[in-house]
Amino acid sequence: MTSTYTIPETGFLRLPQIIGDRKRGIPGPIPISASSWWAGVASGKFPEPVKLGPATTAWRAEDIHALIRKLAG
Repeated sequence: MTSTYTIPETGFLRLPQIIGDRKRGIPGPIPISASSWWAGVASGKFPEPVKLGPATTAWRAEDIHALIRKLAG
C-alpha cells in the first residue's frame, strides 16, 4: 500500500517525511535522493536541520513549507 506523507503546520520532520521512502514506495513532497537533499543543505539551497538528539536529525515543518512555496515559484 502506498501513501504520501503529510506535512503538519508546525513541528519537526525526519528526512523520509520530506523526500519519501523509496524502499517502502512512499513518495515525499520533495522527491529527490538523500544525497541530493544533503548537497542542497550544504549549499544553502535547503534549510538547515535541527539536532534533536545524538542520532536524531529533523527539520522544522515551517521551513519545509517555505521551501515548497519557494520551489513552486
